[in-house]
Amino acid sequence: MEQFILGLIINPIAGMGGAVGLKGTDGKEILEKALSLGAKPNSYNRTKELLINLKSIKKKILFLTCPKFMGEYILEDLGFNYDVIEHPIFDNYKDIYDTTAENTKIAVNLLNKNHNLKLLIFVGGDGTARDVQSVIDKQKPCIGVPAGVKIYSGVFARKPKLAADLIIKYLWEEVPLCESEVLDIDEKEYREGRLVSRQYGVLLTPFEPNYSQSSKMGTPNSDMSNQERIAKRIVENMENDIYYLLGPGTTIKAITDLLNQEKSLLGVDLLLNNKIIAFDLNEKDILEFINKKPMKIIVSPIGRQGFLFGRGNLQFSSNIIEKVGLENILILSTKYKLENIPDCKLKLDTRDSKLDNKMKGFYKIIVDYDEVIIYKIE
Repeated sequence: MEQFILGLIINPIAGMGGAVGLKGTDGKEILEKALSLGAKPNSYNRTKELLINLKSIKKKILFLTCPKFMGEYILEDLGFNYDVIEHPIFDNYKDIYDTTAENTKIAVNLLNKNHNLKLLIFVGGDGTARDVQSVIDKQKPCIGVPAGVKIYSGVFARKPKLAADLIIKYLWEEVPLCESEVLDIDEKEYREGRLVSRQYGVLLTPFEPNYSQSSKMGTPNSDMSNQERIAKRIVENMENDIYYLLGPGTTIKAITDLLNQEKSLLGVDLLLNNKIIAFDLNEKDILEFINKKPMKIIVSPIGRQGFLFGRGNLQFSSNIIEKVGLENILILSTKYKLENIPDCKLKLDTRDSKLDNKMKGFYKIIVDYDEVIIYKIE
């Protein structure tokens, strides 16, 4: 029986900065700050979701993986066949918080030397994708499983389950390979409210439009007047004594610009009676306000990707969304942004599959001062 050899590299600290409002976990200093704020790992659950959906081909695959938290432990827990790569860098690897970019790069280099490697799977965010690309480039096919905060690159599947579906399709030669962009931003600039991003290269990835993620698209200057008209409508209809949680992005920032209020471009801020009263909140901060007054969330999808939650706004955890209530979510988007979402559907990746399923359906989106359209969340 033919056996496929798959590489698996997990970044166990990916995504830990999201709910605590740090916009990433690149670097030891930021990781320590995330831990001090109560951040919890989520890569294990994302990898578990992937592997559970690969159980139908369990006997047909052999994983080559990293020691301990970077792959070995979860494959052992779920009963998959695997071999562990060896290198001195892993000799003192005792805790998930010992994980560095160098661990990932060395693992990629070792796996790349195996001529029979069919596909390299990595679990993380854009920083992990950069580390993988810097070593492997286009030498072997790869696929990213989204677990980070910033997931703007096109090398990722939309969700772990869809990554599993895409892997199976690729192994059965049902989908082609394509060159997908690896994008990343400067986290230091990001935390200062400036979005500085660039393409670092490409990876060869299995591609299927319904499973693969598009790269994030920036907002063109031509969208500004549309944003201003949307903001005018929102401001005119805001109610007194209601908290408005304002999500990231320039479309939402147009609201505070109209009100002459400062806003964290890439954070979540709290507006009450037309004034910002709390700035750049994390999940814990939001929970402190949530029962004091009625609350609404105002959010805009990520350009081209179409993600409403789960990309760059993990402060809106499933707990927050459930407590605020689906009926209290206001969705804003310029027409240009919606027109450039490839399949004309909004997407979710709240890290809670039950909530994602609950939120499926049709929603109103405010696209201009006097125009609302209906879009589907899949």
